Amino acid sequence: MTIKLVVGGFILHIISAYAPQAGLGEEEKRRFWEDLDEMVGDIPSTEKLFIGGDFNGHIRSISGRYDVVHGGCGFGDRNGGGVVLLDFANAFRLVVANSSFPKKEEHLITFCSSVAKMQIDFLLLRKGDKGLCKGCE
Repeated sequence: MTIKLVVGGFILHIISAYAPQAGLGEEEKRRFWEDLDEMVGDIPSTEKLFIGGDFNGHIRSISGRYDVVHGGCGFGDRNGGGVVLLDFANAFRLVVANSSFPKKEEHLITFCSSVAKMQIDFLLLRKGDKGLCKGCE
């Protein structure tokens, strides 16, 4: 879902995204990322962009080779879905806002069950707009 707003002379695009669950097939996951790629690709770089959603990926607590898009404050271990998310962010010069602010573990966890704690919900924004985000939980 996309919402386009005009706020104080700026055009702001807000995208709500929900990636296919881990148990679904690779074709569904590929289509999700292609659709999101097309949506973001159609937004001029001069306009503001915020993407929030459940990406069903784990980006890890350490940025590693993704230090351009990952602030170094994630949670857990990186998986394939997290790699795809970070590669997507890198391709569109976005940052993962959640990873930019040191938080207590309970504020990083966005999904908790009796067997696992995970961070799967993320907020992405253009690298140049990072200063607009003062905190993210």
